[in-house]
This record gives sequence, structure tokens and C-alpha cells, in this order.
Amino acid sequence: MYSQGLIGADGSTNETQEFLDRFQARIDAEQKIEPTDAMPEGYRRTLVRQIGQHAHSEIVGMLPEGNWITRAPTLRRKAALLAKVQDEGGHGLYLYSAAETLGVSREEMTEELHSGKAKYSSIFNYPTLSWADMGTVGWLVDGAAIMNQIPLCRCSFGPYARAMIRVCKEESFHQRQGYEIVMALAKGTPEQKEMAQDSLNRWWWPSIMMFGPHDADSQHSDQSMAWKIKRFSNDELRQKFIDATVPQAEYLGLTIPDPDLTWNEEKGGYDHGEIDWSEFWRVVKGHGPMARDRIRDRKKAWDDGAWVREAALAHAEKRRARKIAAE
Repeated sequence: MYSQGLIGADGSTNETQEFLDRFQARIDAEQKIEPTDAMPEGYRRTLVRQIGQHAHSEIVGMLPEGNWITRAPTLRRKAALLAKVQDEGGHGLYLYSAAETLGVSREEMTEELHSGKAKYSSIFNYPTLSWADMGTVGWLVDGAAIMNQIPLCRCSFGPYARAMIRVCKEESFHQRQGYEIVMALAKGTPEQKEMAQDSLNRWWWPSIMMFGPHDADSQHSDQSMAWKIKRFSNDELRQKFIDATVPQAEYLGLTIPDPDLTWNEEKGGYDHGEIDWSEFWRVVKGHGPMARDRIRDRKKAWDDGAWVREAALAHAEKRRARKIAAE
């Protein structure tokens, strides 16, 4: 999912070879890099881009699910979905805070999102058309996110790695919640099972696109892996996800919408059909079905919340002034 954050990343750096060798030695020794440590500018820029894109994805990801809170079929489902959306808002805040330690402000990151300079995960540019999508998004989208995020708990940049520990725990709950929704539909009436299958048909290919382009086409992955920002390649993570998810679909009695999906005994995993990369790049570049709606809604939320931010800053200033006066 957040491999997409490396698309267009600038990992170039101008430091001396001696400095770069010392830095790489720390990375190779599995030492965490902290915000006050000396680091190559390319390392910092890569992290700002990836963490910012990750944070934007959590915040924008609230929109397609928030759309279904008032239409959830039961109070239990409504409460669980509301809790999930709140979790995602919290994840965005953790990640914005981690990025801020690198010297970029939240206002800068938000402006880049609104202007289109910064991206978020392409998966959130697809519409959620039915209640079954709430299950499939949890099962597939959060499942793919977990596959990406668990290695990030060992990311070389300390604040990012530490933020991911809590994020991963909560994302695991989200994935189980989604799978339980799909299971209830798959084991329900024929109409409910058909709804679950339709949702799987629409979300399968966008979900496996979340891991980013093939390794051969991913220009910045090698440097990011050398710096141990990421630990596995795009294709490795995609393969892990497919191998874990196909048996889950079979248990539900649902069919993966890939006629070329076959078990490869030699590699111990599934071979899959060709991904439509033209669709992937079209959506990444902002031409997905819901792209304009997502940015419009984020801009509106930012503008509508201006008074809250202003009030919070004014309150903090009053507290600071009182503390100074009391000293």
C-alpha cells in the first residue's frame, strides 16, 4: 500500500561518501535513526514523502467508510464501523507527527495533498457501492495494508517504526472485522452471497495494485530497502498477500476473479493473471472514479475545521501565558 509512497520519491543525496558510508554502517547494524541524528538529505526526503502519503491515506481512507456509518444494518455494525473510522483518524495523527519530526509542518503536508502534489493510496479512489464493500475493504484493503505495515515496525527511522506498532495492532482488528462481515454475507442468503462476490470482484484487482508497480518498474525501491525504510520488495509483499488471501476466499465459498490464478507447486505460491497497469497509473495520477470527490471532501473538512484549530491554538497560548505569569 505505502510502497506507492515511493513513486516519484527523490532519494538523491549530495553528502560525502565518507558520511554516507558511516550512515549506512548504522543502518546495517540495525540502529534506529532518530530525528536529531545526522542523515542524508535523500533519506529525509524519502521518509517525508512516504510517511506523508501514509498519513494522507489514513485520513482519506476515512471517507469511503464514513459514508456507510449511518447506513450500517445493525447498531453493532454501526458502532464497530464508527470505532474503525476513529482509529484511522488516529493513525493519520500519529503519522503526521512522525513526519513533523523531519522538519515538515502538517500545514505543508495538507497543502500538498490539496494541490495534488502529494498522493494517497490509489485504493481510496474507488467507490463503496454496497454494505458488502465495508467487509471487503476491511478484509482485502486492510489485509494488504497489514502486509505492508508489519515490516514497517522494523523501519530504520525510529518515530515511524514506533508509530507502526500501535497502527498494526488496530489494523489487525479492522481486517478481522471486515472478514467477519464478508463471512456473514457469504453464509447468508443467496442474495447476500452474491453481494459479497460482487464486492470481491470489484476490489480484488485494486487491492493487489496497492503494493505498487512490479519490482523492475519501481525505481526507488532498491535505495529504500538499502536504507531499511522498507524490508520487502513490492512483488514479494504482493505474493505474500495473494498466498494468504486465496485460502480465505475458498473457505468463504467465494471465487477470486482471476481465471489465471493457479497454484505453483515449485515456488510454493500462486501464479496470478496480468495486472492492468494502465488502470493503476491512471488512478495513481488522480483519474480514479472518486478522485475529485475525495480531494473536494478533504478540502471542505479542512476549511470547516479551521475554527477548531484556531480555538485550540488560542487555548494553548492562554495556558502558556498563565504558566509564565505564575512563575
